[in-house]
Amino acid sequence: MAAEARSNDDIPPCLSVVMPVYNEEATVSTIIHSVLQQRPVKELIVVDDCSRDKTWNELQKSASDSRVKLLRHEINQGKGAAIRTGFKSATAPILIIQDADTEYDPREYHVILNPILTGKADVVFGSRFLGASGHRVLYYWHAVGNKFLTTLSNMATNLNLTDMETCYKAFKREVADVIQLEENRFGFEPEITAKLSKLKLRIYEVAISYDGRTYEEGKKVNWRDGFSALRCILKYNLFRK
Repeated sequence: MAAEARSNDDIPPCLSVVMPVYNEEATVSTIIHSVLQQRPVKELIVVDDCSRDKTWNELQKSASDSRVKLLRHEINQGKGAAIRTGFKSATAPILIIQDADTEYDPREYHVILNPILTGKADVVFGSRFLGASGHRVLYYWHAVGNKFLTTLSNMATNLNLTDMETCYKAFKREVADVIQLEENRFGFEPEITAKLSKLKLRIYEVAISYDGRTYEEGKKVNWRDGFSALRCILKYNLFRK
């Protein structure tokens, strides 16, 4: 069994980073630069979901790096659809989802990858609520809503996650290949959790930091997405075999 990596520098390139992007001109260049600095990254697949700002222009600045694949939806479809497009283009043995803002830190990839690389896990969730990792203090009711949805998801899947809605989910390639994603928007999170639970995989959860942002800074998730997540918990757990 492989030794546990203490930093990203201990891990050779093995990772496809799938980054859905929508109207992130202010942060996308910064996060791409950070992702590409990490040694485990074999490729970065960026899917622009028909941004209306200057995001696509910003993305062109990274096109010269051979590890970067730029894809674009001609019609806005949602985060889930962008992830589905990115998964289809991934070639590395491990996949991870990376948002195009700076809330999640690519320097923590080794924390996410360790359970997979040491043979303990097939899937890893990075939890914002587990352990002592730092996080920016922001919206109380967002945290309550997240814990409520995570609890409902756990009751339906019989998992004991602390953060079902986290962006940082990593998968072995063969796992990502068999998951048939359907949800186009933020319902992707409970959908994939439900489908993973039915495959009887080894799922790990590790503590990550979280530098959340305000709505003024570009945060997109709102109460409507909470109702969509609730619908997906019911749809993919109670009404699907």
